[in-house]
Amino acid sequence: MNIDPQLLSIIVCPACHGELVAAAEELVCQGCGNAYPVRDDIPVLLVDEARKPA
Repeated sequence: MNIDPQLLSIIVCPACHGELVAAAEELVCQGCGNAYPVRDDIPVLLVDEARKPA
């Protein structure tokens, strides 16, 4: 995954506005735990596409 660090510093979780942290091939919210996929180095920040926490 190759996301610009400046972009990563300004995007937030669309569900709870929590901080997103890169983990494997997804961005994980530190607030609600949703995991958003990254496809072709583009974050897919749609709540419907997120993997919900267990």
